[in-house]
Amino acid sequence: MEEQSSNDSSLKLLSVILPARDEEGCIESTVEHLHIELNLKLVPHEIIVVDDGSSDNTWNILERMQTKMSELKPVKNKGLNGFGRALICGIEHAKGDAIVFMMADESDDCRDVVRYWELLKEGYDCVFGSRFLRGGGVIDYPWFKLKINRLANLFIRLLFHIECNDITNAFKAYRTTAINGCRPFLSQHFNITVELPLKTIIRGYSWKVIPITWRNRRSGEAKLKIKEMGSRYLFIVLYAYLEKYFSRGDYKKKG
Repeated sequence: MEEQSSNDSSLKLLSVILPARDEEGCIESTVEHLHIELNLKLVPHEIIVVDDGSSDNTWNILERMQTKMSELKPVKNKGLNGFGRALICGIEHAKGDAIVFMMADESDDCRDVVRYWELLKEGYDCVFGSRFLRGGGVIDYPWFKLKINRLANLFIRLLFHIECNDITNAFKAYRTTAINGCRPFLSQHFNITVELPLKTIIRGYSWKVIPITWRNRRSGEAKLKIKEMGSRYLFIVLYAYLEKYFSRGDYKKKG
């Protein structure tokens, strides 16, 4: 079950982190739509786009946009590439006291970012979006990936006895204190989308699940390769399981 909030609404700045690799076809519209929505709802923000080794025009587009959008902070991941590494690079550059992880391909709804922010301001440490709750939904989800997704999430729910049914979804929000409470980060690839929520739940941070919508990318190529990620996801899930039942509370949230 989700935990209750701590009734602390002291947040001042939202950092939205978008890892991007070869997203020249959609990165401009993704950033623009997000920026407009956050401005309309008066959300103080910075948008950190981490170029994760793009070989196309993604970086040039970001540099051009930055001249007209002060809130945009493009960053190059100069180390090894990987979704998790890019996410961590973004975390290290973020100045906000709240962080949202969002896909760069415009599959996530920027209106949900505002909902995340509002719930974090109510006092929750984390907000997890689910595409599979009443009120949420998916559009053009490849049937094979959908089947694998539902089986993986069922396995995690049963193993950890939690109600969240979309743990593997990357689109989530955290207070920066909760993110820092997840260190050290172990995942270098998409399995970080499982590591962070499981660690925050296990370590005692408050959380809430809300329905969100998702649309399959309309340009570019999906970066998640299921064959490459299965063992990595399993490693993180088993690590979190061992921490939950054998760490004797050493990593629990303090205070």
